[in-house]
Amino acid sequence: MEKPVNDQIRSWTERIRAAAASGTALCIRGGGSKDFYGRQPVGEILATTGYSGIVSYEPSELVVTVRAGTRLTDLEAELAGRNQMLAFEPPRFGADSTVGGCVAAGLAGPRRAAVGGVRDFVLGARIIDGRGEVQRFGGEVMKNVAGYDVSRVLAGSLGTLGLIVEVSLKVLPRPVAEATLRFEMDEAAALHQLNAWGGQPLPISASAWRGGVLDLRLSGAASAVDAAIARLGGESVPAPVADALWTGLRDQRDDFFRGDDALWRLSMPSDALAVQLAGAQLVEWGGAQRWLRSTVPAGQIRARVAELGGHAVMFRHGDRSGEVFHPLPAPLMALQRNLKKAFDPAGILNPGRLYAGL
Repeated sequence: MEKPVNDQIRSWTERIRAAAASGTALCIRGGGSKDFYGRQPVGEILATTGYSGIVSYEPSELVVTVRAGTRLTDLEAELAGRNQMLAFEPPRFGADSTVGGCVAAGLAGPRRAAVGGVRDFVLGARIIDGRGEVQRFGGEVMKNVAGYDVSRVLAGSLGTLGLIVEVSLKVLPRPVAEATLRFEMDEAAALHQLNAWGGQPLPISASAWRGGVLDLRLSGAASAVDAAIARLGGESVPAPVADALWTGLRDQRDDFFRGDDALWRLSMPSDALAVQLAGAQLVEWGGAQRWLRSTVPAGQIRARVAELGGHAVMFRHGDRSGEVFHPLPAPLMALQRNLKKAFDPAGILNPGRLYAGL
């Protein structure tokens, strides 16, 4: 039988306090669907999957508060019943992907360039820090600005700052209309066109270029979508095909993501030139996110991406014993270390998952 809510939190606080006292590393884990991401997980498993369910949901206020172990699919099914959604389209790497893992990883899908990332939708959070103390940050409204915006710092922290217990998220209505257009053009032309379109009042909600083909998703009022179709031209993609395309990209089930070569996630200025590195490439977010599957050495990839004003993350596969995320300048690394020390003085929560020593 599942423990009562307060008993579960009490159990976690006691375990974290004991681990801090003994110096035992803990591996915070939801559904385990993102174990591949970041450096190698270490420590005793502290699972959150038993702590699930929606705490509160106010559709008229566009906010939902949910427990960390809740499956993404369950939350999204509830939102869909009210014609609402998690607009940042978090990837669901498996059926057991959890809300806590979604926030901790800080990953967003195809709609990211149009609506914002995970941290833009985090309103508040309840966590247990490395001292075993329950902390609450933020709230359930967008105008809550008292104190430091710590709840958003949790997005992308990979559990190194605390065990996320509950999180409040902003949700949005589902688009009234959507359509996908397809164009044939090379990478340089696609990057130029995406940046040109980005400066125009077009309802673009996603884009993806690869192998000489650019797919563009339009979302919004039916009149706006119809007007954009008439203006842009291109080939209309049937709705079932388009749904499969964007879902495959969101959840990384698309053929592009298959294979054993290292998969790199490149964060770039949208108007940066082509990376011109050997390997298969997929361009998203109007040019701001570029995926590269390649055997080119890590140093060469990072040097080229830095030259173009971006940074590179070894997202999947490859040698994960070294640094996976792009090296930080000394001042930023010092801030990361100070943040880790403030939340987890004993360094027991997901140690080394982001960077060595953190």
